[in-house]
Amino acid sequence: MTQVLASAIVDVITPNTPVRIGNFRVEVWGQAPYDYVRHYEIMAQSDNVAAQEGLQRFTEEMEALNLNKE
Repeated sequence: MTQVLASAIVDVITPNTPVRIGNFRVEVWGQAPYDYVRHYEIMAQSDNVAAQEGLQRFTEEMEALNLNKE
């Protein structure tokens, strides 16, 4: 299986505060052969955590696609 390489950018929908987690829109795009773009809305403690979650979701989706092709 080819390693999934991807990048992410995060937009704040609702900022996190000391008493509430934030809501973020995460756009993730991959490098060939996984050159897809996905958008996720993620609630997280910070934009970094949201980006990591988005990358994890993208990787899982691409690995599932790859398994279906085999």
